[in-house]
Amino acid sequence: MILDHLAVAGETLEEAVAHTEEALGVPLGPGGAHARYGTHNRLIGLEDGLYLEAIAIDPNTRPQEQPRWFNLDRFNGPARLSNWILRSQDLEAEKPLLPPHAQRHVAMRRGDLSWLMTVPADGLLAYDNIFPAVLQWQAAPPAAKLPQSHCRLTRLILSHPEAADLQAALDRILADPRIKVEQGAPAMIAEFDTPHGKRQLR
Repeated sequence: MILDHLAVAGETLEEAVAHTEEALGVPLGPGGAHARYGTHNRLIGLEDGLYLEAIAIDPNTRPQEQPRWFNLDRFNGPARLSNWILRSQDLEAEKPLLPPHAQRHVAMRRGDLSWLMTVPADGLLAYDNIFPAVLQWQAAPPAAKLPQSHCRLTRLILSHPEAADLQAALDRILADPRIKVEQGAPAMIAEFDTPHGKRQLR
């Protein structure tokens, strides 16, 4: 599996967008809506084929399924980096490598994009939502078509009280030197090289 994108959640999409733009110093592009979970987003391309999304519950859309993905039903407080998402070439074959709670997947669609994605039944990913979601694109990944930020992810720091167990679970599915696991309260910090110098997104 490889890193696909990062997600910043907010109580509103406007808060998630403002937090991301302030942290990185670049404007986000347009996005769309996810009818299944009643959410909407805005997107920006990153270097190395990655992208970043700001996401929140869409107050104008009734979800077809709850609990929502990314644990958004329980989200509160300031906007923050909330999730990271890996890409699989064959999700069905690779699901046994994931923690049992993370093996359920659903079919998703937004506009002309379609994909499979791991979404636990209660919406909460393993290790207090610090474990990555995993998707399999059923078309070309969208990153190359997005407005580009000229920002490059240099490090993603994952903090969790069960750091050793989290590291072992990640070692089964991912080999990426940018991913660092540390002991501590559940949290994520992404570090970037940007047109404005080194920036952090928390």
